[in-house]
Amino acid sequence: MRFWKGIALVWVILILFEESLSGSIPTTLDGPFEPVTSPLDQIKFRGFAVDIPEFDPRVMRRVKGFEPEQISVSLSATEDSVWISWITGESQIGEDIEPLDPASVASIVHFGRKKTGLNRKAVGYSLVYSQLFPFEGFKNYTSGIIHHVHLTGLKPGTRYFYRCGDPSAASMSNLHSFKTMPASCPHNYPSRIAIVGDLGLTYNSTSTVAHMKSNNPDLLLLIGDVTYSDLYLTNGTGSDCYHCAFNNTPIHESYQPRWDYWGRFMEPLLSETPIMVVEGNHEREEQGQHKTFEAYKSRFAFPSVESRSNSEFYYSFNAGGIHFIMLGPYISFKRSGKQYKWLEDDLANVDRSVTPWLIATWHAPWYSTYRAHYKEAECMRLEMEELLYSYGVDIVFSGHVHAYERSNRVYNYTLNECGPVHITIGDGGNRENLAISHADDPGNCPDPASTRDPHLSDDLCATNFTAGPAAGKFCWDRQPEYSAYREGSFGHGILEVLNETYALWTWHRNQDLYNSAGDAIYIVREPEKCLFRTKSQEDTIDGFASSF
Repeated sequence: MRFWKGIALVWVILILFEESLSGSIPTTLDGPFEPVTSPLDQIKFRGFAVDIPEFDPRVMRRVKGFEPEQISVSLSATEDSVWISWITGESQIGEDIEPLDPASVASIVHFGRKKTGLNRKAVGYSLVYSQLFPFEGFKNYTSGIIHHVHLTGLKPGTRYFYRCGDPSAASMSNLHSFKTMPASCPHNYPSRIAIVGDLGLTYNSTSTVAHMKSNNPDLLLLIGDVTYSDLYLTNGTGSDCYHCAFNNTPIHESYQPRWDYWGRFMEPLLSETPIMVVEGNHEREEQGQHKTFEAYKSRFAFPSVESRSNSEFYYSFNAGGIHFIMLGPYISFKRSGKQYKWLEDDLANVDRSVTPWLIATWHAPWYSTYRAHYKEAECMRLEMEELLYSYGVDIVFSGHVHAYERSNRVYNYTLNECGPVHITIGDGGNRENLAISHADDPGNCPDPASTRDPHLSDDLCATNFTAGPAAGKFCWDRQPEYSAYREGSFGHGILEVLNETYALWTWHRNQDLYNSAGDAIYIVREPEKCLFRTKSQEDTIDGFASSF
């Protein structure tokens, strides 16, 4: 083991040395960096985002009867299990609908390590959800039968083949495969992790997905805002701005078939590459009886039980030597709440000698300098930032703002060599289009009262800066020093963790060639410099306390 660890370390050092000579990719050790803003390239930019219509062959229903469709793979909390999800039967939309019976079709996966030897079987559960509106003339929706099956006892870093469906009804899927995550240890990592937010289902979204596929990811993280079905009325009429076009509706409507279109379009990727999702504001989708997030909670499988969160809105999982924490801004994040208490417990149980990298994600960013959603998640930051910093979170990924931005290492709006790098990656391609203007542009600083999102918090937490060059002001008069690079273009990111110290982050714009990056940096951990709370410390504290 020591021999191979040494070989891997030498390989990484050689790569870094070669790239340092060429001056191509900097590291966070070279920072903090002077802020850079890259203007929108009007020549290469591919135009505004337009949703794919329902008659596009890529989103039309092609299966028959109860054959599986919209197949996807999700991870469990550890590398020895995954979830397989799919839908059977047709959804219905109209004023008079009758939900399908989930018990009418079995939820079965046959799987194995050989294409011709699917010698193992797992049985799961199924459900149906509805989107109902108590208003005359509105169209209600009920889904097909959604199946979730938990596959356990898997070997790490191993490819498995599978078919899903109901063999008794002669409705099994075609053969698919997935690869489990490597075993959790400081020397094992997925080769590439694709990260994207605010994806939607536009022609720009399809370009994003095509670029992602070309990078051959082992895992996909979707940081909220999946389909944007809530930009539509229940009759299928849509708009780039719901409140601009439909400001007289008695409730914020949605057109649930867009979820089915998205699931069909994404199946070729997600049936082979695991996806992990966290909710965004566009998944809220209020309906009658004040129900929210029904499509999000029903269509995806989450390791809620495995990670002991028992919630679809926040959970954690391991991917090799990385511990991922997925947090929810749209439920309580207060220190007295369940999510915060779970986060405390989860962080206290992270063993950095096993999973050195600690990465957190949530939808609404804390360190975006764009005018759109500026300081909108300030209440969440004030509640949670100190806790995450105390445990040494390395990277934070967020979406929500439809642009790209990478920060310097930052904590409490101050440059801090031990703070995480915050990356906003909400540029997946949705039909609300790009964010271009910045809060520090002349005349663009928003009114503090306008920054509150009632779905995030009832409180107004965003206030003037109290220290630094912008002290006494709500916005900087130039790009803030904690913002290293920002650009308004559609794209996605790729994270390649090389070892327990170095990770390569690259951002890929849709308008560029498939093998090029619009931004790249090595993110370097310095655990010997930055002393954080660890599991061994928590065990010592617990042991000391229990002795009294």
